[in-house]
Amino acid sequence: MYFLNRYFNPHTPVCLLFSLFCLSCTYAQTTDKPKARYNYLLSLPKDYDKKTMPYPLVIYLHGSSHRGNDLNKLKGYGLPYVIDKGKEFNFIVASPQCPGGKYWSTENWFDSLYAELTTKYRIDADRVYLTGISLGGYGTFIAGIEHADKLAAIVPLCGGVNDDDMNRLCPTLKKLPIWTFHGTADNIIPISETERVVKALDACEGNIKFTRLENEGHGIQYLYEKDEIYEWMMLWKRK
Repeated sequence: MYFLNRYFNPHTPVCLLFSLFCLSCTYAQTTDKPKARYNYLLSLPKDYDKKTMPYPLVIYLHGSSHRGNDLNKLKGYGLPYVIDKGKEFNFIVASPQCPGGKYWSTENWFDSLYAELTTKYRIDADRVYLTGISLGGYGTFIAGIEHADKLAAIVPLCGGVNDDDMNRLCPTLKKLPIWTFHGTADNIIPISETERVVKALDACEGNIKFTRLENEGHGIQYLYEKDEIYEWMMLWKRK
């Protein structure tokens, strides 16, 4: 069940250029960013009201086509799509919506979302996970860099990190478990964007797992329909 708090669709023509995603990666330090509260979809486990235990939290970041002020857009693909089709999870899922004309790196939305969720709901603070696709894949990496102390693991799909933030990878993400995916035939965000992140973290002995999806393009949102990502996430707790 979803609660409204105030999907790269496989059937939508691809019209975004890689340069757009480069713009999305003009990151500032978290302390330099304006604070913001983003609306979000929330999904609770079906037994949430019957139990008193804390639950893991998964935060999902959508791609560029779902930006705006209509939360129903988020159900077009990805994790919100899977939940809307009836899949149930034994963890809480929060899916914030990035406003139109902005990027996940534009404002510090994470702190307000984290504070609100951990105040209102029974969340295990040692089991908070972050995942996102495309624009949300970039957002997952940068939020991981800036909030690694609050996260147990991250799963970026077809994302990357811009040039200015490459030198921030090892100091912040070295110890954070990461599983990242990218299609070798992606012509929107080339796989080289993920490859260079993996190379940098491998060089400093980071905890990163990389799955190359041979001959696959940008539309890898189907991965959210499988259990492997979630099972892997739940193996980790914040250190």
